[in-house]
Amino acid sequence: MTALHDHPLFGRLETAERILVAGAGGGFDVYSGLPIALSLLAQGRQVHLANLTFSSIGGLPAESWLAENVARVGPDSAPHQWYFPERTLACWLDRHDFPSTVLAFERTGVQPLRAAYRAVIEEYGIDTVILVDGGTDILMRGDEAGLGTPEEDMASVAALAGIDTIDRLVVSVGFGVDAYHGVSHGLVLENIAALERDGAYLGAFSISRTTRESALFVDAAVHAHDDTPDHPSIVNGSIAAAVQGVFGDVHFTERTHGSELFINPLMALCFTFELEGLARRCLYLDRIENTHLIRQVHSEIARFRDELSHTRPPRRIPH
Repeated sequence: MTALHDHPLFGRLETAERILVAGAGGGFDVYSGLPIALSLLAQGRQVHLANLTFSSIGGLPAESWLAENVARVGPDSAPHQWYFPERTLACWLDRHDFPSTVLAFERTGVQPLRAAYRAVIEEYGIDTVILVDGGTDILMRGDEAGLGTPEEDMASVAALAGIDTIDRLVVSVGFGVDAYHGVSHGLVLENIAALERDGAYLGAFSISRTTRESALFVDAAVHAHDDTPDHPSIVNGSIAAAVQGVFGDVHFTERTHGSELFINPLMALCFTFELEGLARRCLYLDRIENTHLIRQVHSEIARFRDELSHTRPPRRIPH
């Protein structure tokens, strides 16, 4: 049993030597894993960063490809693309003298994504994968009134659920952000409580502004905002604002114009889980197991939803 002063996540990582920190849902998701990745790097661990990409990487040169559906991205990759979060991160890493290769997984169904993960694990001798979601929709089990945008998140979960030779963990950062996509955070808390009962919840910790990792994360988020001004990350912008003590309806991009934001300290919390336990509670994971295309994942989730006799209504947080 872990002592109170030792966090279970970092206890699990004590023996990890080669770690992959991967964004689950595309976009700038991998940025939400930077504080953990930077902490592990400072401890002398071998850390690799990866992300399920929303960018078109099919035109990358042959030498960029580690295996089918996964490419190595560096600061100079595809300079013609204006939206390329993996390259943006690679540039930031290079600027700060960190290893600057970011792996990009193509948006596929579960089977090819799992094969791509296996290739990365074999290539780098990975013993632990930390799957990171910027937001909380990765915690939805499927029968909630609103799921957010689950396709990429759950394809990533399903892909890793089928690889049991390594330790697999999930980190969710940005509590409250997915309200914009219809997620009830009362139900998020109910789901976390169920994962606690199952023994799959490893607790939470905050990205504190007093730490070096926090300062670097905020710097990376600002760099990403400046590098992609027409499509900045709302999630990581919100988390970075929360880390700095911003509160309430504060906007940092025109993308949120017309909506009411609630930036608050809970957005800086990292909720941590065992991936196997989280996967076990997803009600439709078996439906997407044999998918090869991301649109098949979307169709299977939609079909599952159509078959539900009822959904769990949003749950208000009474505080």
